[in-house]
Amino acid sequence: MTAIGLRPATAADGEYCFQLHKAAMGAHITQIWGWDEHAQRCFHTRAFSPSRWQIITVDGADAGMLHIEHRPVEIYLARIELHPDHQGRGIGSRLIRTLLRQARRQGQDLTLDVLAVNQRAHALYQRMGLHEVTRHGENNIKIRMSSRPPRSDPIPRS
Repeated sequence: MTAIGLRPATAADGEYCFQLHKAAMGAHITQIWGWDEHAQRCFHTRAFSPSRWQIITVDGADAGMLHIEHRPVEIYLARIELHPDHQGRGIGSRLIRTLLRQARRQGQDLTLDVLAVNQRAHALYQRMGLHEVTRHGENNIKIRMSSRPPRSDPIPRS
């Protein structure tokens, strides 16, 4: 069995996380906005938060990153990125199942946003039991998903 671990990110992980983002998300970003290296570096510099990010390790080697926000009523999966060499091996599923169990124990929902063009991730989240809540962002490019079952509104009777 593959050993999956998490370690705190450090300032030294900045370039690794940028290159990871480019490898894991570059095609999706290019599809929506086009890849602008300078703009993406600026975005990364603003977003990179070593005190809040974790590095995903697989058998001791860096394989991805994870950013989780523990909010008052939910656990928000702000970002999970795995290097393409590690995708499709059940690593993301194992981490998400752990978050789902934690959310249930705490009486909370697990929520996240996924780019609509990232159909592979969207399908994974659906298989994991998350449901689409809404679409948002410019041209509805993001899908908000939650572990909370969709609300069943009663059918109006005439």
